[in-house]
Amino acid sequence: MNQQEKNKYEEGQVILINKPLTWTSFDVVRKIRNTTKAKTGHAGTLDPLATGLLICCTGKMTKKINEVQAQEKEYTGTFTLGAVTPTYDLESEPTDFKPLDALTPESIHAATRQFIGELQQLPPIHSAIKQNGKPIYELARKGVEVKVEPRKIFIKTFEITSIALPVVHFRVECSTGTYIRSLANDFGAALGVGGYMSSLCRTRIGEFKLEDAYTMEDFIEKVKNETR
Repeated sequence: MNQQEKNKYEEGQVILINKPLTWTSFDVVRKIRNTTKAKTGHAGTLDPLATGLLICCTGKMTKKINEVQAQEKEYTGTFTLGAVTPTYDLESEPTDFKPLDALTPESIHAATRQFIGELQQLPPIHSAIKQNGKPIYELARKGVEVKVEPRKIFIKTFEITSIALPVVHFRVECSTGTYIRSLANDFGAALGVGGYMSSLCRTRIGEFKLEDAYTMEDFIEKVKNETR
């Protein structure tokens, strides 16, 4: 990489990445840091089983991370109804299966209404929130009792876009700090059958959109081309 390109990343860039499935957010950060040789951070974690928009900042733009992270987010994905999981997603095995015979499209759509607006939401105990300096998911995995406090969140839009039971497809626009896994669990509970998040894609953060993001491969190729 020539000096000018090196300085570009050290001076600071905002890089939109479409995070691959199974990658951690830190996997993406590490790859960008190793590729650009610049200090790198990300604006809002995506779980390994989620895909979609991950905003990474390099160099002096890392100072903007909190500002970017605070913006409204949009997600699409699927909830699977009729069972629950300890992690509220497919990181753990579904249990407590229930029949779905009583569910109708009308009842499913109607249940979204109670989750729109300002809410108190309990984060999953399998999350990166820290207790006594340790992520609570580490404590939960060891069987240590974890106490989480509800958090104030705001959900602007929650719509079911299609239904193919046991799977429902959704779109959500929400404040930062919202756990879509918790929404899946709470939504299933409201319907009386349980539910968990079976897929998730972040499509927008503020004005930044997934359609403008690089794949990991394309970004690496872009940086390589800049060095030639």
